[in-house]
Amino acid sequence: MTAHPRSTVVLGLRANAGQFTLLVGVSALVGAMVGQERALVPLIATDVFGLSTATAALSFLVAFGATKAVTNLVAGVLADRFGRKPVLVGGWLVGLPVPFVIIAAPEWGWVVVANVLLGINQGLTWSTTVLMKVDLVGPARRGLALGLNEASGYLAVAFTAYATGLIAQSAGLRPAPFFLGIAVAGLGLGVSALLVHETHGHALAEAAQRPAGADEGGRPGWLRLAWDATIRDPSLSAASQAGLVNNLNDGLAWGLMPIVWSAAGLDLAQVGLLAAAYPATWGIVQVATGDLSDRIGRKPLIVIGMLVQAGAIAAMAVLTGLAPWLFAAIALGLGTAMVYPTLLAVVADVADPRQRGAVNGVYRFWRDLGFAVGAVLIGVVSDRFDARAAILLVASLTAISGLVVAMRMRETRPAR
Repeated sequence: MTAHPRSTVVLGLRANAGQFTLLVGVSALVGAMVGQERALVPLIATDVFGLSTATAALSFLVAFGATKAVTNLVAGVLADRFGRKPVLVGGWLVGLPVPFVIIAAPEWGWVVVANVLLGINQGLTWSTTVLMKVDLVGPARRGLALGLNEASGYLAVAFTAYATGLIAQSAGLRPAPFFLGIAVAGLGLGVSALLVHETHGHALAEAAQRPAGADEGGRPGWLRLAWDATIRDPSLSAASQAGLVNNLNDGLAWGLMPIVWSAAGLDLAQVGLLAAAYPATWGIVQVATGDLSDRIGRKPLIVIGMLVQAGAIAAMAVLTGLAPWLFAAIALGLGTAMVYPTLLAVVADVADPRQRGAVNGVYRFWRDLGFAVGAVLIGVVSDRFDARAAILLVASLTAISGLVVAMRMRETRPAR
């Protein structure tokens, strides 16, 4: 724990425990906004609106992923320029209509529009909650901080996916399951507007503590930052491609697997259980993996995690039945827990604290573009061949991505 010598700003998890804990709760609400859709929207596409092709059914995921990816870029720049809190509150304002639109949708296009709004909501709110936690804790425990952030979000995804599946089992796909989303959006807006404090000053205090000479050459412009995070910097570019593939996997689990499970004869409660098992495992375990990355380094966890994900996805293609699919979903969650918070920690390790929002935004652009890329790829392959071929293709891409990290990424964990 360190303090800026010319201010009262103090960095560290313990020193900022109150605000950090509050932000963990906000992250849970952010995750719950996605969780309300996790088990049900693919089934609304097929069972309510009668969409017969995977490409059409996954169009909501293309809209969500592309919108969220672009919003991440904007969110990072705005958070560095105007502060974190205004961006967070704006994200909740955009998210408020989402459950209402899904409930009232007379045709599928309305659901796609709702997912454009959801993408904006997630890009603004999740980006800023990540930044705010990293701001508060400083460099020493950022892996743990990001593990806690992602754990709260994805445990909430799991809970709401399972809860909405249970509600839908007895009350139907609409409107009852989405009443939960209305409550979440209202609570998220109220807490963020009234109780969350600005943390940009913590990032500036951390920047002031950087070693002499660290700022030689000045701060690069946004285009240079984007080029570095995409191509030039070996660690950032390796993280960006791994993030894209990781969310391509998530798009498979979200967009295609509920349809596969339902077609195999599982009921809505069982589909909700499987849809929840993956993010629940991911959410619980990544507290430990985030902390572990502070101790042993980032790269080993990312490489191993990508390979574990590849094996789990392949198992989903070759196994059938509730128990085997549950095992594969848990294994996918374990692999993702090794990767997700650790990639965010790599980006925070490398970025100048004064431009952390912009660099994080570029990484999150590529990561969340994986939803859209995955939805298009999975839809086309499923329609041309079958779902099994799409699942095996995703497994192969995931393994290749892990090998790219092994060859290209350097270790970025700060010296202890």
